[in-house]
Amino acid sequence: MKEISVNDIRQIRIGQMEDAENGTGCTVFVCEEGMRAGLDVRGGGPASRESELLKPLAAAQYIHSIVLAGGSAFGLGTANGVMKCLEERNIGFDVGVTKVPLVVQSDLFDLTVGSAFRRPDPEMGYAAAVHALDDPNYRDGNYGAGCGATVGKITGMDNCMKTGIGSYAVQIGDLQIGAVVALNALGDVYDWKTGKQIAGLLKEDGSGFRDTQEYMKGNIEVVGNRFAGNTTLGVVITNAEFRKPELCKIAGMAHDGFARSIRPVHTSADGDSIYAVSVGNVRADQDVAGALAAEVVSEAITRAVNSAESAYGFPAAKDLSFCGK
Repeated sequence: MKEISVNDIRQIRIGQMEDAENGTGCTVFVCEEGMRAGLDVRGGGPASRESELLKPLAAAQYIHSIVLAGGSAFGLGTANGVMKCLEERNIGFDVGVTKVPLVVQSDLFDLTVGSAFRRPDPEMGYAAAVHALDDPNYRDGNYGAGCGATVGKITGMDNCMKTGIGSYAVQIGDLQIGAVVALNALGDVYDWKTGKQIAGLLKEDGSGFRDTQEYMKGNIEVVGNRFAGNTTLGVVITNAEFRKPELCKIAGMAHDGFARSIRPVHTSADGDSIYAVSVGNVRADQDVAGALAAEVVSEAITRAVNSAESAYGFPAAKDLSFCGK
């Protein structure tokens, strides 16, 4: 098994745009010929668009784009700009009079990071789609949907950390599989290989970590609204040939990667969602792909932590002396 770049997986291209001043952005995945896709949502508070398309009984067998964005439900209009760009490029499902791009979207909550009133919009989505098609610009860090990402928010925003978007991909023989994760969790983050905490809830004096789950055990009263909404979003990409039902299962297995790396995970304040997409015809076992999906998701989470830069008053792991020790 060797490491590759997620950009090495052919047939899918990734474009990003962000508003760094206001702490939000979007990441757009485009497959001109269409990609088979499945979805598994485990968090209690998703903000999403066209999710029904990915259910096994839905007629559509291919989609053309996935959008990950900030802005919570306000950002769901980002896909309109992606659709406009793809229609102009003659990409979509042919309905005779035009081609309809099938675009799905999931959003994370970043309204408490920069400006609560600047969200990804159709113009940003259009620009990211142009990048995906003409000049793919994906990179890890404070970019795209990871621009306003943070973790460790059980006590609000005062003691949380800055994270971002991360990726990891591997190749075994002809099989390629990778993941992109926008890390924006309520809970803490752990290195899946060592079990050490690498990000999350900080002590009040900023001198080290607290354990979110232990904090929750000491504060068992009902909380009606955890205002600092969250959501970690992932896209698993493979060149193996799978159909929609198999991809839904692979997406479900990929959530094991979330569970290995984030504690707690899949809470009512998270909208945790993973897409799994197939863009090739390599023969591979579904369960092998699912197990690998969980691994690449976990490593993408680690890289989302390590590639992030401190911003908006929130420290990143690379700027904290106790991180990684």
